[in-house]
Amino acid sequence: MDELTVRRELTMTAGEANKHALVFVIPIILLLGVPFYFLWLRDFTLETLIGFFQNNRYLLRFGILWSLNILFAGIVLHELIHGLTFLIFCKKGFKSIEFGILWKYLAPYCHCKEPLPIRPYIIGALMPAIVLGFIPAGYGLLTGKFIPLVFGLIFSIASGGDFLIVWLLRGQPKDSLVLDHESKVGCYILEKP
Repeated sequence: MDELTVRRELTMTAGEANKHALVFVIPIILLLGVPFYFLWLRDFTLETLIGFFQNNRYLLRFGILWSLNILFAGIVLHELIHGLTFLIFCKKGFKSIEFGILWKYLAPYCHCKEPLPIRPYIIGALMPAIVLGFIPAGYGLLTGKFIPLVFGLIFSIASGGDFLIVWLLRGQPKDSLVLDHESKVGCYILEKP
């Protein structure tokens, strides 16, 4: 990093981030759940509910254990997707990527230790929401499949912290570099004075 670089901190604690990320829950449900209702459940009655579960018996067999396994795997994939996407833009390769867990908040993270231009940083921040959230939910919307819709909803909501970081970056100069903060949710903005 150049010694003449000016650092500005755009951060919050993990606890604050969890609270602020809840703001994204309602828009995500409205964006994905409401269209699903109007496309596939508009004629919803007790008979259609019974028919739905008869045609989708695997939902009843899914069970808590499978749900927890899928949730855990999705969390691991979420962080791997961050890392792999950041890796595409990192000059120092794997040395720039770090994975861990903030045990106090049970929050896994992927930390990019190399400054990136704003656009690649935003792509890296949003990629898990796209891959694990919007694509499965979109598939569920198009096909009427409930499981992909719910999976997509859960992992879109789980990306609330990522949406929050992108929100913090709005209005920043396009030629700035972004560096993950080492201990808080957020980043540093690096600019020439």
